[in-house]
Amino acid sequence: MQPADLMFRPIRIGTVEIPNRIVLPSMTTRYATREGFATDETVGYYRARARGGVGLVTVEMAAPEVAGRHRFHELGIYDDKFLPGLTRIVEAIHAEGARASIQLGHGGSRARRAVSGTQPVSASSMPVPVFEIEHEIARPEAMTENRIDEAVRAFVEAAQRARAAGFDVVELHASHGYLISQFLCPAENDRTDAYGGSLENRARFGLRILTAVKAAVPDLPVIFRITVDDLFPEGLPFAEGLQVAIWAAEASADAISVTAGHYRSVPGAERMIPPMAYPDGAFLDFAAAVKKEVHVPVIGVGRLGNPAVATAALAEEKLDLVAIGRPLIADASWPAKVRAGRPVRRCLACNHCVNNMRGGNVLSCVVNPLTGHENDFREESGPRGRRILVIGAGPAGLSYAALVAGQNEVTVVESEGRAGGAFRWTGKAPLFNDVEAADGTFDAYIGELESECRRLGVDFRFGTRLTRDSPLLADADTVVLATGARYRGRTGPVVRAVLRSGRLKSATGRKVFADPRLRDLFYYRARAATGASVRRELGLATDDRREVIVIGDAAAPGKAREAIGSAFAAALDTKVEFRR
Repeated sequence: MQPADLMFRPIRIGTVEIPNRIVLPSMTTRYATREGFATDETVGYYRARARGGVGLVTVEMAAPEVAGRHRFHELGIYDDKFLPGLTRIVEAIHAEGARASIQLGHGGSRARRAVSGTQPVSASSMPVPVFEIEHEIARPEAMTENRIDEAVRAFVEAAQRARAAGFDVVELHASHGYLISQFLCPAENDRTDAYGGSLENRARFGLRILTAVKAAVPDLPVIFRITVDDLFPEGLPFAEGLQVAIWAAEASADAISVTAGHYRSVPGAERMIPPMAYPDGAFLDFAAAVKKEVHVPVIGVGRLGNPAVATAALAEEKLDLVAIGRPLIADASWPAKVRAGRPVRRCLACNHCVNNMRGGNVLSCVVNPLTGHENDFREESGPRGRRILVIGAGPAGLSYAALVAGQNEVTVVESEGRAGGAFRWTGKAPLFNDVEAADGTFDAYIGELESECRRLGVDFRFGTRLTRDSPLLADADTVVLATGARYRGRTGPVVRAVLRSGRLKSATGRKVFADPRLRDLFYYRARAATGASVRRELGLATDDRREVIVIGDAAAPGKAREAIGSAFAAALDTKVEFRR
């Protein structure tokens, strides 16, 4: 058996057979209504990932009681009134051949009063910094033993609702600084009763929930998702996290999902969802250590979007299932493409999806504007049977070409000797979407996108400058200008020289570049679109013989998301305003 085949072998979690080893982990979308009811967008988002070949789709965190709600537009499961919407989600997932799970999680001290309308509760009453659209200091109420009993019952009732809605599996959220994690974390649990002090006591709350759910719904497999290392000095250390994972497996958990990080992690909370500067497989060693000690399947997570990294982790038996979140936002068909040996649309690990959502917006993606718009498009949308000339092989030009190549004859002309354009310089800036930029990320994205274009038959002409009498221009039915933007005056060479020098990566450079005004200047005001000038140079300004489309920075200078969004809009012939 080839290593890649391991990803598509079925595996059992408890009594349920999962058709392959790929898991969509829980990620809040904010597609639900303010009250928590599922919407068409919610259903469409999960249907698309199931259709793309995911074996187990984990629906986003839903609080078992009102006091656990930590975000506006968080999916609800704390009342029977949410059952019709949850059932719709499950039916959509099942219709595409995947299994459905839902994460049951309680915000605890991070469940803001403004969201839940009730007093936040936690293991202890110590103040906690919370960010949900805005920063605040939460002051939770320490849970009494009666209140703990009440929370355990709420988890059980939520699991029973999940079963009633048709979910195959539930996942208990014992990670990332939420309620069960708050009990486990020494820095957030100063209790002196049976739920505080020793590790056995601090683990008691989460293990009680696990055993109570298993007793109440014995035919419903339960995944125990645990942060095995909080990654800050006063937090839960790995030795203790490993022990809790072992206890959870012994207490009848059907699988252990291993992650790391906490909102208080050092140097920052981004370690929970490692951005591009962190290595691939950032948490693999944690998963491998747990796998050696437990007898149930282990799910691993953390920068596994490179198919080679994911398959190697399976082949080396570091885990049993791979959870890939952001890569499935970037490309809902990641599993199907990997299985067919096709290039995938690579996730940048820029954390736009996470940070934008935490700022109050719905889930969206820099490289996949279709995220959240899965119901708005038909496969047959876009041009057909045309000879299309794309001028410029940056992210906008390549995205457009990849989207239309299957139904059209497409040629991409690029004046440089390779694809990528100015986008390849992005990794030399200190930041991209507020995370540390890393060169290899952008090269990998461009490389996969070019490979997909070639697979679809796109003809590339590198090192080529068009003139008015070019045969390529004369033969085209549609000309797409994706020529990017230029820096005004003579600043272009200066900007490139500074980027090449690496000075912006210094502490001083990072501090300066963090200024929103400088970044606004860098992306917008200092640059000019080239579309109009190129159109004049090529004699297209008054041409009524062919269709001329201007996309990306050639139309208006901006950031990568805006450029790629314009390419999708043009290729799919839509007036939909893509989510920001």
